[in-house]
Amino acid sequence: MERVLQLEAGELNVGYTDDGPADAPVALLLHGWPYDIHSFEGVVPLLVDAGFRVVVPYLRGYGTTTFLDPGALRTGQPGALARDAVALLDALGVDSAVIGGSDWGARTTNIVAALWPERVRGQVTASGYLVAGQAANANPLPPEGELAWWYQFYFATERGRAGYDRYRDEFARLIWRTASPRWDFDDATFERTRPSFANPDHVDIVIHNYRWRLGLAPSDPTLDELEARIAARPVIPVPAITLEGDANGAFHLDPSAYRDRFTGPYEHRLLTGGIGHNLAQEAPEAFAQAVSDVARLADTASATSGSEADRVR
Repeated sequence: MERVLQLEAGELNVGYTDDGPADAPVALLLHGWPYDIHSFEGVVPLLVDAGFRVVVPYLRGYGTTTFLDPGALRTGQPGALARDAVALLDALGVDSAVIGGSDWGARTTNIVAALWPERVRGQVTASGYLVAGQAANANPLPPEGELAWWYQFYFATERGRAGYDRYRDEFARLIWRTASPRWDFDDATFERTRPSFANPDHVDIVIHNYRWRLGLAPSDPTLDELEARIAARPVIPVPAITLEGDANGAFHLDPSAYRDRFTGPYEHRLLTGGIGHNLAQEAPEAFAQAVSDVARLADTASATSGSEADRVR
């Protein structure tokens, strides 16, 4: 995964890896915070062996992804990340792809699958359905849930912003440990990701993301219509598989809370054995299998739809 390419897409110059045959079905994999493309370092070779072309971009504010306009608003709101993903597909000339992700990447995957289903063959997400607008985020959680999101309140303060800027590497290590309490990662694993946090826009993007969720930071006005559609919690009509680890230390909902958001062929899988929040990196075989399986679900659904259309004609 170390051969990073650059491509202008939307308002970004995106750093990304691109592995597998150019004419193979595409899998687009999206990382979260505070992780990077190495979340999928074990997934990529498995999917290439399974016959996919695998594209893994650095999100805005990570790695080698930069803004084309130095004066652009450094927004981290969900609509911006979803628009980035679609712009990358456009720039690559990819009509549709299987999309998978976790954390921020899972939310982005959900949004793209819901609002641009024609671009998504199928979707795989860790921790289910994560689509919500500012109004939904304003609803308080039970105290244990709020405790798990302590950093959102920290980031709401200027002390928190300064602290994250100063200690971004230490912060990432802490989140890795608490979100995946049974993941025994070594220093070398962390060191592969750590440089991504040195991106000059990283702190701006992260702080805006969490302040925006709490209604404490302004929206990009060009995203208002898109964010309104996101706030309506749209259903996901494409084939989908959701994954959850049995040792996820981050706040997450029971699958029954979001089952009705998936209206296409759907399956939920619980991974056992101490799998935490960074599911793809902790359980690459299971994540890769889900991507392959959702592609088969999509092929079956397409064949069934085609047969029904033939009968109608």
